[in-house]
Order: sequence, then C-alpha cells, then structure tokens
Amino acid sequence: MAEKEGEFGHRLRLFLRQERALLSLLVLAVGVLLAILALADFTPLHDTGPFPAIEQTTDQSANGGANYNLAFVIAGPIIAILGAYLVGAYYAARRKFDHLMETRSKAEFLRNLPEIEELLWDLTPADEQRYQEKIGELRIRR
Repeated sequence: MAEKEGEFGHRLRLFLRQERALLSLLVLAVGVLLAILALADFTPLHDTGPFPAIEQTTDQSANGGANYNLAFVIAGPIIAILGAYLVGAYYAARRKFDHLMETRSKAEFLRNLPEIEELLWDLTPADEQRYQEKIGELRIRR
C-alpha cells in the first residue's frame, strides 16, 4: 500500500511541475472569476446579463441557505493575487532561463550556472533536460 501512495505522490508532483504554466493561469482565472462574481453581486451589475441566474445559485439566503457571494468577496481577490504571482514568477523565470541558456561561451555559462540551477526549481522537467543537453554540449563535468 505504501508503494502505491508513494507512486501517486510522485506522479502528482511530476504533473504539477510539467503543467506549472497552465495551472498558474487556471488559478488566476478562477480568482478573477470569483472576484467578478463578488463584484457583480454587490453592484448594480447583479440585474444584468448572466448574473441574475448565477446569483440564484450562489445566494441561497432567501431559502435559509448560505450566501456564497460573501465568501467570493474574500477568496476571489486573494486567489487572483496568488494566481498573478504564480503566473508572473513562472514567466519571469522562463524568460531569464531562456536568456541564460542562449550563451555560447563556456565561461559565461559557468558564471551563470548557480542562477540557472536556481531557476530550474521554478521550471519544468523539459527545461532540466535542456540544461543537461547544454552541459553536455559545452563538455562541462558535473
């Protein structure tokens, strides 16, 4: 049983690393959606467009249920900020990594090696493969 749990955990971590960009964009989109739903509930927008139908589902206070729009007010902006950070961190690391990998000089690559290895923590396994290929191309022993 322990092997299957460990295998699942490994597969989950690998999936999260491979799909980091997509998942961070998804977190940002969910946060923005929740913030829009909260904004629409507490402004005159709640009477226009698709918002009346959505509000019937999310606000059950008339029937003695919960008003999820109140949770959206808190959760929406927090999730949107978290998603924006994840998206920004990923694309900043990607841009910097691509810039550092373009070098043809072995000396310059060796100078940037600690920074490249640190950036690999924020990138995908495919980028690690590119890094290994570059080390082989420049004949660097590790």
